[in-house]
Amino acid sequence: MSAKYDVVIVGGGIAGLSLASALAGKCTVALVEAEQSLGYHTSARSARQLIPSYGPPVVQELTMRTLELIGTHEGTRPEPVLSPRRFMLIGDEETVRHQASGFMHRISHAEALEICPALKPDSFTAAGLDSGSFACNASLLLEDHRERAVEGGVDIITGARVHSAQRLGTGWELGAGQEGLEAAVVVNAAGAWADEFAVLSGVEKLGLQPYRRTAAIVDVEHPLPQGCPMVASDSFYFRPDGRRQVLISPSETVPSGPEDAQPYPGDVEALITRLNTVTTMGIGSVRRAWTGLRTEAADGVPVVGFDAEAAGFFWLAGQGGYGFQTSSGIAELAAEQILAGQGSGAPFPADSPASRTAAALAATRMSIRG
Repeated sequence: MSAKYDVVIVGGGIAGLSLASALAGKCTVALVEAEQSLGYHTSARSARQLIPSYGPPVVQELTMRTLELIGTHEGTRPEPVLSPRRFMLIGDEETVRHQASGFMHRISHAEALEICPALKPDSFTAAGLDSGSFACNASLLLEDHRERAVEGGVDIITGARVHSAQRLGTGWELGAGQEGLEAAVVVNAAGAWADEFAVLSGVEKLGLQPYRRTAAIVDVEHPLPQGCPMVASDSFYFRPDGRRQVLISPSETVPSGPEDAQPYPGDVEALITRLNTVTTMGIGSVRRAWTGLRTEAADGVPVVGFDAEAAGFFWLAGQGGYGFQTSSGIAELAAEQILAGQGSGAPFPADSPASRTAAALAATRMSIRG
């Protein structure tokens, strides 16, 4: 016999967990995850930085709301999720002018070198600084969402890959591992597998594309100074990670299928050579390296809302590299849409904190299939 819920969320990364905690106590919810642990794929391989100036306008709005929402819970945690860490963009004049937003202000070449003296002067000509950026304790945020979800009655089922899903009457029936589940709403928070799950459910896929992003923790001969920001160009980024270590990434955007991604041989070594050319850090040994998948829609905007053609099928996907920094804002919006019965045309709460985000998303993409 299948267990019955109002909502079943498929995917236990930051997207699914943040929605589970937002819905907890307001309806009956189950979250199913294919892996034995939550946050196993992209959510465990984050750069752990929330950057208000990063992404298109709707993503920036979601980021600011996420920062507000995380901040409301900071006093209840044993340690903070957020801590200030600035973000500095370097490159040529065109690159900085193109990528800088209202949350980032231009700084001089000399100011950039003072902020990060590890940069070689001839490695860039222009810079911008986002002083409202934060380091994020991703593991603590994931655990906070999990705890709030469980306290609110959410059933979390791991090691349960969904192998069947079909629309029956007014709801959905899913088979996940050894479990059978029924729900009025099924949420597709499957990350890189979102299109695959849609096809399994008999729903037209959206063309969501996973992209590789590799990172590594390395030892350095000359540590970055205390207070050094995360520094990014169009071909790499780096930031401090402890006293004598640095996180580095080539910022690659290489298409991939949905998989447990691993670094390609030579990618990290090539990045180290590049960074040792443009900085004085003196990168040595690699402590560990990993690759995550950033899944995006063709327009680069997160996909949030009921499918226009499949009743009760809710998309929560395509957050790309913005997953943590948009997670709480998107979860708030998704929860209100689900609870308000948006799939059946119920009115959206006009005074909701999420209404600004809904309007911004609607202005960018009129519907899931618009």
